[in-house]
Amino acid sequence: MVSALRTPAVAGRFYPGRRDELLREVREYTTPAKTAQAEAGRVSAIGCVAPHAGYIYSGHVAGAVYSRLEVPEHCVILCPNHTGRGVPLAVMASTTWQTPLGEVEASRELGSQLLQRCHLLQEDSAAHRGEHAIEVQLPFLQAQQKNLQIVPIAVGTSDLQALRGLGEALADVIGAREQKVLIVASSDMNHYESDAVTRVKDRKAIERVLALDARGLWEVVMSEDISMCGFGPAIAMLTAAKILGATTATLVKYATSGDVSGDYESVVGYAGIIVR
Repeated sequence: MVSALRTPAVAGRFYPGRRDELLREVREYTTPAKTAQAEAGRVSAIGCVAPHAGYIYSGHVAGAVYSRLEVPEHCVILCPNHTGRGVPLAVMASTTWQTPLGEVEASRELGSQLLQRCHLLQEDSAAHRGEHAIEVQLPFLQAQQKNLQIVPIAVGTSDLQALRGLGEALADVIGAREQKVLIVASSDMNHYESDAVTRVKDRKAIERVLALDARGLWEVVMSEDISMCGFGPAIAMLTAAKILGATTATLVKYATSGDVSGDYESVVGYAGIIVR
């Protein structure tokens, strides 16, 4: 079977479109001098939360996460479905993702196993075609792991049972493997409220992630009207991580777009979290 080619949707907009510029920027965001946590060394993690805005705004938060992680050869990347296209749980199990740093193959084996295990998951390219939230993670992963293979899943549902079902399927498939798999939940935090309001709302959501409380995250997002776009991916990741034996989560870095733009009236929050 020939892999479909998924060409970049946001290169030159969310991140540099030229290889040399992109590699330089990624290395700058992940260099120990730029990341206060990096001196502690890299860790093997079960999952993480990393933001997906333009690098000028959130690259330093994503870089703080990836500077701490040992990136294995296989990563499942869960993202929200910003475009609204396609099915609610959409995987591209047979595809090649292209960025200015080169091509990344999807893991057909992992993707096929997940399709068999999770009946709600469907093969679908429409949900991924214009979606940026996986694409912006790839250069950080590529810069660290030359043999990277991914399972890209777009999550377009807020149904708790569906999200938990996806997480349980991830745990079953990953738990049966000898090789390490990292689960990346691609998510920004609260959107387009004041910096003060956003920080209060985000703290409530972050507390649930740090407690490894998937249901609690769903409940606080719903009850507090927190516009965390990737809460679905985070819930699935946390569900899987708990089953796989996770005992701790660490907030590596938090910021808002106001820290860069100077506009504190309408911001987006960004959190970098590692789950072990």
